Amino acid sequence: MKNFIKRTLTGILFVAVLVGCILYTPTTFGLLFALITGLAVWEFGTLINQSGQAVINRPICGLAGVYLFLAVMGFSENLFGGEVFVPYLIMLIYLLVAELYLRRPNPMNNWAYTMMSQLYVALPFALLSVLYFYPVQMMQGEALTVAVTPMLPLSVFIFLWASDSGAYLVGSLIGKHRLFERISPKKSWEGSIGGGVLALVAAWVLWYFFPIMSLWQWIGMALVVVVFGTWGDLVESLLKRQLGIKDSGHILPGHGGILDRFDSSMLAVPAVVIYLYTLSLFVA
Repeated sequence: MKNFIKRTLTGILFVAVLVGCILYTPTTFGLLFALITGLAVWEFGTLINQSGQAVINRPICGLAGVYLFLAVMGFSENLFGGEVFVPYLIMLIYLLVAELYLRRPNPMNNWAYTMMSQLYVALPFALLSVLYFYPVQMMQGEALTVAVTPMLPLSVFIFLWASDSGAYLVGSLIGKHRLFERISPKKSWEGSIGGGVLALVAAWVLWYFFPIMSLWQWIGMALVVVVFGTWGDLVESLLKRQLGIKDSGHILPGHGGILDRFDSSMLAVPAVVIYLYTLSLFVA
């Protein structure tokens, strides 16, 4: 009961902060996810370094991840041009060249996990800025302009929360057929279908109150989030199995680490960006 109360209070606070910062202003959105990006990359680096399989430079990787988020945000808002990414590229080159002089064992593993900290962890958070400043006018076939659309990044989390809730409820009641038993023995096909149905209901609600896209576009986005969110969860589960750990961290009482809370979004966010820009090719 004590753990349940702790988990519930942490969950409520987590959702309140996330929703409030996304909806309030671009500044609060940027500050929150710049912080989350830095913490997530640092947490990932800690897991890798403790595993003994590789050693990565956590301070530089964390700094690079935060800079990537801020650079993509500024670029998406049309505040900067492509030159804003030059310092980020310099940091990546440094991380690669440094291995030549450190004489550590397994430099290939060090390089691989260093790049993974950017591609798997930092990049998905940076792409949230693409959604935040996504030109929704493209979806209506109008002129291309930059607008603040906080409901797009928030909707990704809403669909993930709906999918997780539906999967838990339905899976607990009637879940019998394992979805991916080798990696996550608790997930079932019945639960995944139930989560997908609840996500579709959430898509209808979002379309009703926020008609920035058509109903079918909202439904398509929900399905993309459900499918890739499930894969994202499984990817993190495979990573934790590889590292021999249960939770990625303990920063969120009762919920584990940052990566545990955002595992599904690691693949869902890039997939939604691809989905929206693919749609724009047919709508424009």
